[in-house]
Amino acid sequence: MSKEQKSKPKNKADSFQLGVIYPNSAGIDVGSMNMLVSYQGRDGISIVKEYGSYTEDLHAMAEALKSAEITHVAMEATGSYWMSLFEVLEEHDIHITVVNPSHYKNVAGQKTDVSDSQWIHTLHAHGLFRASHIADESYRELRTYIHERGIFQKQKSDTLNRIQKTLTQMNIKYQHLISDIEGVTGMQILQRIATGGTDAETILSGLNLKKLKASKEELVKSLTGVYKPHFITVLNHHLKAYDFYKAQMLAYETEIEGLLKKLVPKPVEVSTKTQKSRKNQYHFNLKEYLHALVGVDLTEIAGLEENTVLTILSVTGLNMGKWPTADHFTSWLNLAARPKKTGGKVFGHQKRFTNNPATQALRMAAQTMWQNKGVLGQLYRRLSASKGSKKAIKAVARRLAVIFYNMVSKKTSYDPKLVALDQEQVKARKIARLKKEAEKLGCTINVAAA
Repeated sequence: MSKEQKSKPKNKADSFQLGVIYPNSAGIDVGSMNMLVSYQGRDGISIVKEYGSYTEDLHAMAEALKSAEITHVAMEATGSYWMSLFEVLEEHDIHITVVNPSHYKNVAGQKTDVSDSQWIHTLHAHGLFRASHIADESYRELRTYIHERGIFQKQKSDTLNRIQKTLTQMNIKYQHLISDIEGVTGMQILQRIATGGTDAETILSGLNLKKLKASKEELVKSLTGVYKPHFITVLNHHLKAYDFYKAQMLAYETEIEGLLKKLVPKPVEVSTKTQKSRKNQYHFNLKEYLHALVGVDLTEIAGLEENTVLTILSVTGLNMGKWPTADHFTSWLNLAARPKKTGGKVFGHQKRFTNNPATQALRMAAQTMWQNKGVLGQLYRRLSASKGSKKAIKAVARRLAVIFYNMVSKKTSYDPKLVALDQEQVKARKIARLKKEAEKLGCTINVAAA
């Protein structure tokens, strides 16, 4: 079911147009229950049609656009509503441009769905839109699995916090004496408490306590608590929830590994050696898959672990050609400064915020540089001392993004020498600064020969 409106230009001023780059284009205003499509018919008349948001309506829209010989479509990224439409249009081989709504909704006038679709169509036809980056379908699937695994990981962590609160209510203190309650011994103790164990000696019997820092006497004291039935019931439910979330994480890991096997150009010879994974790490050899997929080892970059690299690749994909240079890449990540200029002078910088998972992963990696002994660690500490930790994190994250971009696009191995700061330039800047300060005080500085 669709509604159609037609309009003709009233006068010569209305018929004035800029140069049209995409003549066979359309604009779509995306909504939760309806879609407004604007395009130009073969007779030159502007057409606006309304479609529902059901799947059959989306297919009908795509077929109508194909029959009208529409090749390029632009639509706004409205919540999650655009995603299903994107999938359907992609199936019909229509070139899609997804646009950030804030890039065009700055024109005064009454806002309606019809005017929005026409405005999107007009801007897109004249090539005035900057397309948002949408990764290939396989990487979108990978990103979905990673996102869902991350949700269960957070829920697992929340459940562990509830378990520790329950233990505190029972006045059990062993969780403060061992390094990790999620370890083998820690979980064995929890299971025995949840199954009705109340005697500390009985709970600890047969367990391997040699690797624990606490002595057996301390553990016995810590396990003497208030074992009331309702506390045991709550603990049982929390443990079941913990096991469920952990099982869901492993299920998504299986899907991720299967997808990585399809993405790599040739079969990966995964090491048969049992890999001891750390908490929340993948239980298969992710590093070998990533190396085979990219062609270089991105985990050699300081701060980028396997999880971080996988998260970034699930967003960007391997086609770095979408960003002509590393500067374009860092700008897309919102890691590059955008100065505000007027009258030829800079009077500030734009504050931009993003929920891009790749940006967040790079910033998290940059935060770990405060204790790194390498060049990036030196850069972080120097900037943190002079400009603050926020600017230091952004600067180091940008440096990591540039290294990532160059390694993926050029297929070059990580070379610490190329990353290293030019110590001579740093030394020259420091000497120049000292000389300038000395001149203000009426002194001179002579540099001694090395």
